[in-house]
Amino acid sequence: MSEPLLARLNLAVPIIQAPMVGVSTPALAAAVSNAGGLGSLGLGASTVQQARALIEETRRHTAGPLNFNLFCHRPAVAQPVLEAQWLAQLAPLFGEFEASPPAELREIYRSFIGDDAMLALLVEQRPAVVSFHFGLPPEHAVTALKQAGCLLICTVTSLEEAEWAAAAGMDALIAQGYEAGGHRGTFDPATETQLATLPLLRLLSQRVALPLIAAGGIMDGAGIRACLALGASAVQLGTAFIRCPESAASAAYRQALVGPRGHHTQITAAISGRPARGLANRNFSSLGQAGIPDYPRAYDAQKALAAAAAAKGSDAFAVQWAGQGAPLARELPAAELMQVLEREWRGEP
Repeated sequence: MSEPLLARLNLAVPIIQAPMVGVSTPALAAAVSNAGGLGSLGLGASTVQQARALIEETRRHTAGPLNFNLFCHRPAVAQPVLEAQWLAQLAPLFGEFEASPPAELREIYRSFIGDDAMLALLVEQRPAVVSFHFGLPPEHAVTALKQAGCLLICTVTSLEEAEWAAAAGMDALIAQGYEAGGHRGTFDPATETQLATLPLLRLLSQRVALPLIAAGGIMDGAGIRACLALGASAVQLGTAFIRCPESAASAAYRQALVGPRGHHTQITAAISGRPARGLANRNFSSLGQAGIPDYPRAYDAQKALAAAAAAKGSDAFAVQWAGQGAPLARELPAAELMQVLEREWRGEP
Protein backbone atom coordinates (compact mmCIF):
# COMPACT_ATOMS: atom_id res chain seq x y z
CA MET A 1 0.00 0.00 0.00
CA SER A 2 0.98 3.62 -0.42
CA GLU A 3 1.08 4.62 3.21
CA PRO A 4 0.96 8.42 2.74
CA LEU A 5 -2.34 8.41 0.80
CA LEU A 6 -4.04 5.76 2.92
CA ALA A 7 -2.79 7.31 6.16
CA ARG A 8 -4.11 10.72 5.17
CA LEU A 9 -7.51 9.18 4.46
CA ASN A 10 -7.36 6.86 7.48
CA LEU A 11 -8.15 3.82 5.34
CA ALA A 12 -7.52 0.30 6.59
CA VAL A 13 -7.88 -1.18 3.10
CA PRO A 14 -6.94 0.40 -0.26
CA ILE A 15 -10.45 0.21 -1.70
CA ILE A 16 -12.60 3.10 -2.94
CA GLN A 17 -16.23 2.46 -3.87
CA ALA A 18 -16.93 4.26 -7.12
CA PRO A 19 -19.43 7.15 -6.91
CA MET A 20 -22.00 5.67 -9.27
CA VAL A 21 -24.85 8.13 -9.78
CA GLY A 22 -28.14 6.26 -9.65
CA VAL A 23 -26.56 3.19 -8.03
CA SER A 24 -24.49 4.33 -5.06
CA THR A 25 -26.52 5.22 -1.98
CA PRO A 26 -25.84 6.62 1.50
CA ALA A 27 -26.17 3.07 2.84
CA LEU A 28 -23.58 1.73 0.40
CA ALA A 29 -21.10 4.55 0.99
CA ALA A 30 -21.46 4.25 4.76
CA ALA A 31 -20.99 0.48 4.72
CA VAL A 32 -17.77 0.75 2.70
CA SER A 33 -16.36 3.48 4.94
CA ASN A 34 -17.30 1.53 8.07
CA ALA A 35 -15.44 -1.47 6.64
CA GLY A 36 -12.19 0.49 6.30
CA GLY A 37 -12.49 1.69 2.70
CA LEU A 38 -13.59 4.98 1.18
CA GLY A 39 -17.30 5.22 0.50
CA SER A 40 -18.42 7.61 -2.24
CA LEU A 41 -21.50 9.60 -3.19
CA GLY A 42 -22.06 10.70 -6.77
CA LEU A 43 -23.45 14.24 -6.49
CA GLY A 44 -23.08 15.24 -10.12
CA ALA A 45 -26.80 14.78 -10.86
CA SER A 46 -27.96 16.40 -7.62
CA THR A 47 -29.11 19.88 -6.77
CA VAL A 48 -27.51 21.50 -3.74
CA GLN A 49 -30.58 20.60 -1.67
CA GLN A 50 -30.49 16.98 -2.82
CA ALA A 51 -26.75 16.77 -2.20
CA ARG A 52 -27.16 18.08 1.33
CA ALA A 53 -29.81 15.47 2.08
CA LEU A 54 -27.61 12.65 0.73
CA ILE A 55 -24.63 13.84 2.75
CA GLU A 56 -26.62 14.13 5.96
CA GLU A 57 -28.16 10.68 5.48
CA THR A 58 -24.74 9.11 4.90
CA ARG A 59 -23.22 10.77 7.93
CA ARG A 60 -25.98 9.40 10.11
CA HIS A 61 -24.54 5.95 9.40
CA THR A 62 -20.78 6.52 9.42
CA ALA A 63 -18.12 8.71 10.95
CA GLY A 64 -15.61 7.39 8.44
CA PRO A 65 -14.06 9.27 5.53
CA LEU A 66 -16.25 10.00 2.51
CA ASN A 67 -15.70 11.00 -1.10
CA PHE A 68 -18.12 13.37 -2.83
CA ASN A 69 -17.90 13.30 -6.62
CA LEU A 70 -18.78 16.14 -9.02
CA PHE A 71 -19.00 16.46 -12.81
CA CYS A 72 -16.72 19.03 -14.46
CA HIS A 73 -17.99 18.70 -18.01
CA ARG A 74 -17.99 21.61 -20.41
CA PRO A 75 -21.40 23.24 -19.98
CA ALA A 76 -23.71 22.06 -22.75
CA VAL A 77 -24.44 24.21 -25.77
CA ALA A 78 -28.03 24.20 -27.03
CA GLN A 79 -28.17 23.36 -30.74
CA PRO A 80 -31.84 23.69 -31.70
CA VAL A 81 -31.55 22.34 -35.25
CA LEU A 82 -29.38 19.35 -34.32
CA GLU A 83 -31.51 18.58 -31.28
CA ALA A 84 -34.72 18.71 -33.31
CA GLN A 85 -33.18 16.26 -35.78
CA TRP A 86 -32.15 13.97 -32.91
CA LEU A 87 -35.63 13.99 -31.41
CA ALA A 88 -37.16 13.29 -34.84
CA GLN A 89 -34.80 10.34 -35.20
CA LEU A 90 -35.98 9.00 -31.84
CA ALA A 91 -39.69 9.56 -32.53
CA PRO A 92 -40.31 6.07 -34.04
CA LEU A 93 -38.74 4.49 -30.93
CA PHE A 94 -41.07 6.47 -28.68
CA GLY A 95 -43.91 5.44 -30.97
CA GLU A 96 -43.25 1.78 -30.21
CA PHE A 97 -44.37 2.57 -26.66
CA GLU A 98 -47.26 4.86 -27.61
CA ALA A 99 -45.33 7.94 -26.50
CA SER A 100 -43.82 11.05 -28.03
CA PRO A 101 -40.36 12.52 -27.54
CA PRO A 102 -40.00 15.71 -25.47
CA ALA A 103 -40.60 18.97 -27.32
CA GLU A 104 -37.10 20.18 -26.43
CA LEU A 105 -34.04 19.06 -24.50
CA ARG A 106 -32.81 20.33 -21.14
CA GLU A 107 -29.41 20.45 -19.45
CA ILE A 108 -30.46 18.11 -16.68
CA TYR A 109 -27.10 17.98 -14.86
CA ARG A 110 -25.31 21.21 -14.00
CA SER A 111 -21.52 21.23 -14.33
CA PHE A 112 -19.56 21.93 -11.15
CA ILE A 113 -17.72 24.51 -13.23
CA GLY A 114 -19.43 27.72 -12.19
CA ASP A 115 -21.65 26.10 -9.53
CA ASP A 116 -20.64 28.24 -6.57
CA ALA A 117 -23.59 27.06 -4.48
CA MET A 118 -22.36 23.46 -4.67
CA LEU A 119 -18.84 24.64 -3.89
CA ALA A 120 -20.11 26.45 -0.80
CA LEU A 121 -21.85 23.26 0.37
CA LEU A 122 -18.66 21.23 -0.02
CA VAL A 123 -16.59 23.82 1.83
CA GLU A 124 -19.15 23.76 4.63
CA GLN A 125 -19.27 19.94 4.78
CA ARG A 126 -15.47 19.47 4.54
CA PRO A 127 -15.46 15.87 3.24
CA ALA A 128 -12.23 13.87 3.36
CA VAL A 129 -12.20 13.70 -0.45
CA VAL A 130 -13.76 15.61 -3.32
CA SER A 131 -13.32 13.92 -6.70
CA PHE A 132 -13.97 15.17 -10.21
CA HIS A 133 -15.08 13.50 -13.44
CA PHE A 134 -15.00 14.79 -17.05
CA GLY A 135 -12.39 17.43 -16.30
CA LEU A 136 -10.97 19.82 -13.75
CA PRO A 137 -12.63 22.35 -11.43
CA PRO A 138 -11.77 26.06 -11.65
CA GLU A 139 -8.76 27.37 -9.76
CA HIS A 140 -10.79 29.17 -7.11
CA ALA A 141 -12.63 25.92 -6.29
CA VAL A 142 -9.35 24.05 -5.87
CA THR A 143 -8.09 26.73 -3.51
CA ALA A 144 -11.29 26.81 -1.45
CA LEU A 145 -11.54 23.04 -1.11
CA LYS A 146 -7.91 22.66 -0.12
CA GLN A 147 -8.33 25.38 2.49
CA ALA A 148 -11.27 23.34 3.81
CA GLY A 149 -8.93 20.36 4.23
CA CYS A 150 -10.26 18.23 1.39
CA LEU A 151 -8.04 15.89 -0.60
CA LEU A 152 -8.73 16.42 -4.31
CA ILE A 153 -8.80 13.60 -6.85
CA CYS A 154 -9.50 13.71 -10.59
CA THR A 155 -10.28 10.89 -13.03
CA VAL A 156 -7.83 10.77 -15.95
CA THR A 157 -7.63 8.49 -18.97
CA SER A 158 -4.33 9.58 -20.52
CA LEU A 159 -0.91 10.98 -19.68
CA GLU A 160 -1.87 14.41 -21.01
CA GLU A 161 -4.89 14.59 -18.71
CA ALA A 162 -2.77 13.41 -15.79
CA GLU A 163 -0.24 16.17 -16.41
CA TRP A 164 -3.00 18.78 -16.55
CA ALA A 165 -4.50 17.45 -13.32
CA ALA A 166 -1.14 17.53 -11.54
CA ALA A 167 -0.55 21.11 -12.68
CA ALA A 168 -4.03 22.08 -11.43
CA GLY A 169 -3.19 20.95 -7.90
CA MET A 170 -4.84 17.55 -7.64
CA ASP A 171 -3.58 15.40 -4.76
CA ALA A 172 -4.14 12.01 -6.45
CA LEU A 173 -5.40 10.62 -9.75
CA ILE A 174 -7.90 7.93 -10.68
CA ALA A 175 -6.39 6.10 -13.65
CA GLN A 176 -9.55 4.95 -15.43
CA GLY A 177 -8.99 2.21 -17.97
CA TYR A 178 -11.16 1.51 -21.00
CA GLU A 179 -12.59 -1.56 -19.21
CA ALA A 180 -14.39 0.61 -16.66
CA GLY A 181 -18.15 0.78 -16.48
CA GLY A 182 -20.13 3.98 -16.69
CA HIS A 183 -18.99 7.23 -18.19
CA ARG A 184 -15.47 7.70 -19.42
CA GLY A 185 -13.74 10.44 -17.46
CA THR A 186 -12.04 11.76 -20.58
CA PHE A 187 -11.78 15.55 -20.52
CA ASP A 188 -12.53 15.79 -24.25
CA PRO A 189 -14.02 12.68 -25.91
CA ALA A 190 -12.39 13.69 -29.19
CA THR A 191 -9.00 12.88 -27.61
CA GLU A 192 -9.96 9.41 -26.32
CA THR A 193 -6.92 7.10 -26.12
CA GLN A 194 -8.77 3.87 -25.19
CA LEU A 195 -5.93 2.90 -22.86
CA ALA A 196 -6.65 -0.13 -20.70
CA THR A 197 -6.22 0.02 -16.94
CA LEU A 198 -2.84 -1.68 -16.61
CA PRO A 199 -1.01 0.11 -19.45
CA LEU A 200 -2.41 3.45 -18.24
CA LEU A 201 -1.38 2.68 -14.68
CA ARG A 202 2.17 1.76 -15.67
CA LEU A 203 2.52 4.79 -17.91
CA LEU A 204 1.37 7.20 -15.23
CA SER A 205 3.45 5.54 -12.53
CA GLN A 206 6.56 6.32 -14.57
CA ARG A 207 5.63 9.87 -15.57
CA VAL A 208 3.50 11.47 -12.85
CA ALA A 209 4.57 12.08 -9.25
CA LEU A 210 1.12 11.69 -7.69
CA PRO A 211 -0.58 8.74 -5.96
CA LEU A 212 -2.60 6.67 -8.42
CA ILE A 213 -5.92 4.91 -7.94
CA ALA A 214 -6.56 2.20 -10.52
CA ALA A 215 -10.08 1.83 -11.93
CA GLY A 216 -11.54 -0.46 -14.57
CA GLY A 217 -12.19 -4.21 -14.56
CA ILE A 218 -11.07 -4.78 -10.94
CA MET A 219 -13.43 -7.23 -9.28
CA ASP A 220 -11.50 -9.26 -6.70
CA GLY A 221 -8.45 -9.38 -4.47
CA ALA A 222 -6.21 -10.73 -7.21
CA GLY A 223 -7.03 -7.69 -9.33
CA ILE A 224 -6.37 -5.38 -6.40
CA ARG A 225 -3.02 -7.04 -5.72
CA ALA A 226 -1.99 -6.76 -9.38
CA CYS A 227 -2.81 -3.05 -9.53
CA LEU A 228 -0.92 -2.31 -6.32
CA ALA A 229 2.08 -4.22 -7.66
CA LEU A 230 2.01 -2.11 -10.82
CA GLY A 231 2.09 1.23 -9.05
CA ALA A 232 -1.37 1.98 -7.68
CA SER A 233 -1.80 3.32 -4.16
CA ALA A 234 -5.41 2.12 -4.08
CA VAL A 235 -8.15 0.84 -6.39
CA GLN A 236 -11.64 2.05 -7.22
CA LEU A 237 -14.35 -0.57 -7.72
CA GLY A 238 -17.81 0.16 -9.09
CA THR A 239 -19.35 -2.82 -10.86
CA ALA A 240 -18.21 -5.06 -8.01
CA PHE A 241 -20.63 -3.26 -5.65
CA ILE A 242 -23.73 -3.17 -7.88
CA ARG A 243 -25.13 -6.47 -6.61
CA CYS A 244 -24.80 -5.42 -2.96
CA PRO A 245 -28.23 -5.03 -1.34
CA GLU A 246 -27.28 -1.46 -0.37
CA SER A 247 -27.05 -0.36 -4.02
CA ALA A 248 -30.03 1.21 -5.79
CA ALA A 249 -29.77 -1.12 -8.81
CA SER A 250 -32.96 -2.86 -9.87
CA ALA A 251 -33.35 -6.63 -9.62
CA ALA A 252 -33.19 -6.89 -13.42
CA TYR A 253 -29.98 -4.88 -13.51
CA ARG A 254 -28.36 -7.06 -10.83
CA GLN A 255 -29.31 -10.24 -12.65
CA ALA A 256 -28.18 -8.94 -16.04
CA LEU A 257 -24.65 -8.42 -14.73
CA VAL A 258 -24.13 -12.15 -14.32
CA GLY A 259 -26.27 -13.24 -17.27
CA PRO A 260 -25.27 -13.41 -20.94
CA ARG A 261 -25.34 -9.63 -21.36
CA GLY A 262 -22.68 -9.27 -18.67
CA HIS A 263 -20.19 -10.73 -21.14
CA HIS A 264 -21.02 -8.12 -23.79
CA THR A 265 -20.53 -4.62 -22.44
CA GLN A 266 -20.15 -1.87 -25.00
CA ILE A 267 -19.38 1.84 -25.14
CA THR A 268 -21.66 4.42 -26.73
CA ALA A 269 -22.11 8.19 -26.60
CA ALA A 270 -25.68 8.00 -27.88
CA ILE A 271 -27.23 7.51 -24.44
CA SER A 272 -26.00 10.69 -22.78
CA GLY A 273 -23.81 12.58 -25.23
CA ARG A 274 -20.59 11.24 -23.71
CA PRO A 275 -18.97 7.80 -24.12
CA ALA A 276 -19.99 5.32 -21.44
CA ARG A 277 -19.79 1.53 -21.01
CA GLY A 278 -22.80 -0.58 -20.12
CA LEU A 279 -24.71 -3.79 -20.70
CA ALA A 280 -25.67 -3.88 -24.35
CA ASN A 281 -29.36 -3.48 -25.19
CA ARG A 282 -31.27 -1.32 -27.65
CA ASN A 283 -29.53 1.80 -26.34
CA PHE A 284 -26.48 0.49 -28.18
CA SER A 285 -28.18 -0.72 -31.36
CA SER A 286 -31.21 1.51 -32.00
CA LEU A 287 -30.00 4.98 -31.07
CA GLY A 288 -28.07 6.87 -33.71
CA GLN A 289 -24.32 7.26 -33.52
CA ALA A 290 -24.05 10.62 -35.28
CA GLY A 291 -25.51 14.06 -34.70
CA ILE A 292 -25.73 13.42 -30.94
CA PRO A 293 -26.56 16.50 -28.81
CA ASP A 294 -24.21 17.68 -26.08
CA TYR A 295 -24.00 15.93 -22.72
CA PRO A 296 -26.25 15.91 -20.76
CA ARG A 297 -28.93 17.23 -23.13
CA ALA A 298 -28.88 13.96 -25.07
CA TYR A 299 -29.42 12.15 -21.77
CA ASP A 300 -32.69 14.04 -21.29
CA ALA A 301 -34.06 12.40 -24.43
CA GLN A 302 -32.84 8.92 -23.50
CA LYS A 303 -34.29 9.12 -19.99
CA ALA A 304 -37.65 10.01 -21.49
CA LEU A 305 -37.41 7.04 -23.86
CA ALA A 306 -36.40 4.68 -21.06
CA ALA A 307 -39.35 5.88 -18.98
CA ALA A 308 -41.75 5.38 -21.89
CA ALA A 309 -40.49 1.83 -22.39
CA ALA A 310 -40.64 1.07 -18.66
CA ALA A 311 -44.25 2.26 -18.53
CA LYS A 312 -45.04 -0.50 -21.03
CA GLY A 313 -43.09 -3.12 -19.07
CA SER A 314 -39.97 -3.05 -21.26
CA ASP A 315 -36.37 -2.63 -20.12
CA ALA A 316 -35.09 -2.45 -23.71
CA PHE A 317 -33.77 1.06 -23.08
CA ALA A 318 -32.85 0.70 -19.40
CA VAL A 319 -29.45 2.21 -18.66
CA GLN A 320 -27.32 -0.43 -16.95
CA TRP A 321 -23.74 0.78 -16.70
CA ALA A 322 -21.16 -1.94 -16.09
CA GLY A 323 -17.50 -2.69 -16.65
CA GLN A 324 -15.96 -5.64 -18.45
CA GLY A 325 -15.67 -7.59 -15.19
CA ALA A 326 -19.47 -7.67 -14.78
CA PRO A 327 -19.85 -11.48 -14.71
CA LEU A 328 -17.59 -11.58 -11.64
CA ALA A 329 -19.91 -9.40 -9.54
CA ARG A 330 -20.93 -11.06 -6.27
CA GLU A 331 -24.22 -10.77 -4.42
CA LEU A 332 -23.01 -9.90 -0.93
CA PRO A 333 -23.73 -7.17 1.60
CA ALA A 334 -21.16 -4.40 1.18
CA ALA A 335 -19.49 -5.04 4.54
CA GLU A 336 -19.13 -8.73 3.74
CA LEU A 337 -17.84 -8.00 0.25
CA MET A 338 -15.23 -5.68 1.74
CA GLN A 339 -14.11 -8.47 4.07
CA VAL A 340 -13.87 -10.93 1.19
CA LEU A 341 -11.91 -8.46 -0.96
CA GLU A 342 -9.50 -7.76 1.87
CA ARG A 343 -8.88 -11.46 2.51
CA GLU A 344 -8.32 -12.09 -1.19
CA TRP A 345 -6.01 -9.10 -1.50
CA ARG A 346 -3.96 -10.23 1.49
CA GLY A 347 -3.87 -13.80 0.21
CA GLU A 348 -5.68 -15.16 3.26
CA PRO A 349 -8.02 -18.17 3.11
